[in-house]
Amino acid sequence: MNDPRTIFAGRVALVTGGSGGIGAALCNRLAQEGAHVAVHYHSDSASAERVAASVELAGVRAGIFGSDLSDPAAPDRLIDEVEAAMGPIDLLVANAGVSRPGSYEQIDAGIFDEAIAVNLRAPYLLTRRVLPNMRKKHFGRILFTSSIAGLTGGVVGPHYAASKAGLHGLTHHLAPRVAADGVTVNAIAPALIARTDMLPGDPAELSGLLPVGRLGAPEEVADLAIAILSNAYLTNKVIALDGGWYPY
Repeated sequence: MNDPRTIFAGRVALVTGGSGGIGAALCNRLAQEGAHVAVHYHSDSASAERVAASVELAGVRAGIFGSDLSDPAAPDRLIDEVEAAMGPIDLLVANAGVSRPGSYEQIDAGIFDEAIAVNLRAPYLLTRRVLPNMRKKHFGRILFTSSIAGLTGGVVGPHYAASKAGLHGLTHHLAPRVAADGVTVNAIAPALIARTDMLPGDPAELSGLLPVGRLGAPEEVADLAIAILSNAYLTNKVIALDGGWYPY
């Protein structure tokens, strides 16, 4: 069995949307496994600094990097900044996302385009930049944070569901093309995770939708992410984490 610390020790991980919720849990777990962590944030630099300080308690390096991923030029700039400060990226966890609930009658072109830009285009552009070096080194991990909405349509809206389903197509396109070079590409599809700003309603009511009877925790998402990232034989998969909601 692979030892995660052997796999991750000294590697550089970039976690987008790393300043809170699932992203913060991902950053801390990667640090615990020995990776140096680049914490990306959109606007909350104070939260990113707190996450970075927590990461450094694990005895690894951390850096914070602000970027608005709705800008098509932002992914390239972000990679340049991270690599200049911390070195080539070995693990990319594309976790940043936007979620504005609305029905198809309410979601106009601007809102739809924003969701696609942040939730789908940015992960693609980030991946496109880091893959050449990963393939050259014969090691790399790409993990997209999707959503159960990409499998079921969800309850947030058509824009959100479409952007997350697009991540699944991206996973399936890329994974077989880089697998022989030691690079894995997977997606994790959580649903109804507590302590995030992505919940589409009252937590108590939402808990009733789940067979387990409660919301998930960011740390549970991070646990599964580490299992995925540490397994060199697991690629081209979308793995749901939803308390038994959808039997996919």
